[in-house]
Amino acid sequence: MTDYQETTTEISYTEYNADLKSLNKASYQKSNDQSSSLPDGYNLFVKPVQGGEIKVKMSDCSGKKKALLIGINYIGTQFELKGCINDVQRIKKFLIEHGFNESDMIILTDDQRDRNKIPTRENITKYIKELVSDPQKNDSYFFHFSGHGGQLADKNEDEEDGYDETILPLDWQKAGQIIDDELHHLLVDPLPEGVRLTVVFDSCHSGTVLDLPYVYSTRGTIKQPKILLQGAKSVLNTGLRFFQGELESLRESAKLLATKAMSGHVIRRKNLETLSSTADIVMFSGCKDEQTSADAHEGGQATGAMSFALIKSLSRDHKQTYKELLNSIRDILREKYAQRPQLSASHPMEMESPFTI
Repeated sequence: MTDYQETTTEISYTEYNADLKSLNKASYQKSNDQSSSLPDGYNLFVKPVQGGEIKVKMSDCSGKKKALLIGINYIGTQFELKGCINDVQRIKKFLIEHGFNESDMIILTDDQRDRNKIPTRENITKYIKELVSDPQKNDSYFFHFSGHGGQLADKNEDEEDGYDETILPLDWQKAGQIIDDELHHLLVDPLPEGVRLTVVFDSCHSGTVLDLPYVYSTRGTIKQPKILLQGAKSVLNTGLRFFQGELESLRESAKLLATKAMSGHVIRRKNLETLSSTADIVMFSGCKDEQTSADAHEGGQATGAMSFALIKSLSRDHKQTYKELLNSIRDILREKYAQRPQLSASHPMEMESPFTI
């Protein structure tokens, strides 16, 4: 299997834990450590770290199994898709083959007559709460969304790119989109240690739609935040202008870079602590935040490209490691599509461990 590798910068668990250890002095309230070099009006809010590292108890998935599967074709609208309802049926079949009972699944699609099973904003949030209710050690939950995704301007300064990622319920034009902060609050926050949640988003701009802080490359290592890559490019450009004699431009660029880099570092530190979880949460998403996901046609049927690749890969070999599965999905997709699916987690994970649900 080809190990498809992106051009990206990566960092180790040690470097991430070093960031966490640096937060030991912080409190649940506004931090007293408000450096003068932070952007004006920026306040750092963090939770205290016990021992400086995240303690995670993995689920062996031997407990209760539940699933919420959502597919929205937006039937009869100008935004109509073709493959999302088919995606749900494929995922449902796959889960039944792997120990889930149909009676423990909730299916929301926009072709149903039961109004309680239409994927409106109200129904989606209601059934998410039901999915993660009464969690017990070694439970395994599965959440799948296939439909439109989007981006909105970030209002709480927790996004390095300045945008919140979203999913679009059927009634999004009236009820609004569901942003990543809300999804994290609904799906991640209620879960204690020892509970597994596997998430699949087959939608545009879905790379970090659950706001999980650990994003993994196909090498099995944590990706470096974009802000540091941007900073490196700015340093090179600033140095070039210096040699060209543009001293004033140099000063302004250096000032902007320092502010941007500090802001990105603070956001990274804040997200590591406030968005990490001791629950066992893993997410596969159809593309990077800045990319779109294809509404495809495979095997004579309409389908989401990500859902198709996931099922195809696991049908070939259901005993893959997370690293192998991520590489396999990307190998399948890159034959026809530009999108690059992502794997993220609520905690540092061992990518050589077997994929389980």
